[in-house]
Amino acid sequence: MGRYDFLVDSYRTEREKTLSVWSQVPDEQMAFRPEPRARTPLEHMVHQCLSEGAWMTGMLGLAVSRPPLPASETRLDFLGHYAACSGERLAALASQPDEWFEASTTFFDVTRSKAWVLVRRLTHSAHHRGQLTTYLRLWGRDVYSTYGPTADTGGLAKDGARVVYRYASVEDLLRHEATGGNGAPLPGVGAAPPTERPRD
Repeated sequence: MGRYDFLVDSYRTEREKTLSVWSQVPDEQMAFRPEPRARTPLEHMVHQCLSEGAWMTGMLGLAVSRPPLPASETRLDFLGHYAACSGERLAALASQPDEWFEASTTFFDVTRSKAWVLVRRLTHSAHHRGQLTTYLRLWGRDVYSTYGPTADTGGLAKDGARVVYRYASVEDLLRHEATGGNGAPLPGVGAAPPTERPRD
């Protein structure tokens, strides 16, 4: 077991979380812009693909066999394309020795280890995914787990709420989304408030 296997595993789960949130965006909301300065879901997907491609190729030297963006910019095409590109990156990361993660690289205008850059990449992706999760709430949609229970999976963990992922795997996600989507059933809000500071 390598010292940096946890980073490979983290990238694996982060790609699954990104695809899960993308799968929850309704096709008719791809052009939704909540505020003039905010990105639409389509623009979030474009940014994720371009940004991750630039970081992984330019900073980490992990090129893939596909262009950064899908030929057609539909939600379903983004799901398939990002799954394929991130799958290649995952395989490349998993093949690297510990020394690769500890080697230095250029991060914009500073020098950092590749492990450090990868951690920053993960948090960058999580930041944008969180913005899309907020959109789901603005639309009144149910939200599946990403880092733990949500109001729709029972509320707070301390009250017995469960983690419920939309799909069991990336392959399961792509298969079901190609035929209209079929996420796991959600238990809904539990008996206790889904927040530590409920309204009076």
